[in-house]
Amino acid sequence: MSKHLATVCIALTVAAVPAAVSADVIKIGVIGAMSGPFGQFGTNWAEAIKAYQAVHGKTVKGHDVEVILRDVPDINPAAAKATAQELIIKEKVQYLAGFDFTPNAIAIGQLAQEAKIPAIVFNAPTSAVLDKSEYLVRTSYTLPQVAVPVAQYAAESNIKRVVTIVADYAPGLDAEAAFSQKFIAGGGEILSKVRVPIKATDFSPFLQAAKELRPDAIFIWFPGGPPATGIIRAYSDNGLAAAGIKLLGTGETYETDLQEVGNAALGVETGMFYSPTHPGEINADFVRAIREIAPGTTVGYPHVAAFDGMHLIYTMIAATDGKRDGEKAIAAVKGLKWNSPRGLAQIDAKSRDLLQNVYIRKVERGPDGKLVNREFKTFDLQPDYGRQTKEPTAK
Repeated sequence: MSKHLATVCIALTVAAVPAAVSADVIKIGVIGAMSGPFGQFGTNWAEAIKAYQAVHGKTVKGHDVEVILRDVPDINPAAAKATAQELIIKEKVQYLAGFDFTPNAIAIGQLAQEAKIPAIVFNAPTSAVLDKSEYLVRTSYTLPQVAVPVAQYAAESNIKRVVTIVADYAPGLDAEAAFSQKFIAGGGEILSKVRVPIKATDFSPFLQAAKELRPDAIFIWFPGGPPATGIIRAYSDNGLAAAGIKLLGTGETYETDLQEVGNAALGVETGMFYSPTHPGEINADFVRAIREIAPGTTVGYPHVAAFDGMHLIYTMIAATDGKRDGEKAIAAVKGLKWNSPRGLAQIDAKSRDLLQNVYIRKVERGPDGKLVNREFKTFDLQPDYGRQTKEPTAK
């Protein structure tokens, strides 16, 4: 494997294992959707974890590292918490990771706090998630972090009137609030704020109503999978693209979903922290490493979040020499900087969220015929706007 990628990343049961004793096998419990309509997230995480260990090995300072995957296929906080309890009590994991849905992450965060076990959030982008435990760290993003640059880009693009349409639960409301506040501050007008039930499958009534308001653009937030593909198809099927109404979003053009949506996604513009077309040797090596593990996979942002999450866990294992010491482990990654496939990344020492670039991307057809998110504008090292107020700087 290339040297470029190799240099990117150098309690309930706590009482039963003295902190001074190093584990022979350090176990990491990864919880998320491994099956069902959102199962691609867990599949991508598993691929990225295997790729990381193929590059960096399965030992840290002489300690073997074992990853245990557990399936919680939907929003189910009780099941997520029970799964985490089983991993802590029966499997004696030292680290937790995964967490695709915000309600599940919040439930697990409360448990991590009680057990003093570091837990790495690979998704769950609602900004308030990390407030639930000082042992939570995030390697994905927050909705304010990506929605604020989208709002600024919209204002700079002479978009004056917008309808927001979001899934009616915490991350959707987070995205709606962040986008609206920034867009209005820039002189824009929000014509309507539409909140769609998370279980909705027919988006046409919402898009038709929005079309009648004649906005310049629609801003959306929906979780990757059926909700995201459904809203993009409805946008095209109901003639909004033909009417010249732009579609703006964040992670809805998840690379795996893009191929399923097809031409309906062409031209959609989103703000997100990664695209597999991101330039540079580090990303090229990363994509190659993923494809060596899973030749048929479509590389996307969940891969990067899990790959970088493993970098944090390996850093914590090294800092504690394999010992159970949640406080020391978390302290080891506060302020940590590294060159990620997404670009420069840094864990904010105060919030434990990730500071990173946000890219405005447009869906195009690549040279191989597949749809891709093509980056064309960069907002450098964006903070978490749920906790900080720094203005985005664009180039």
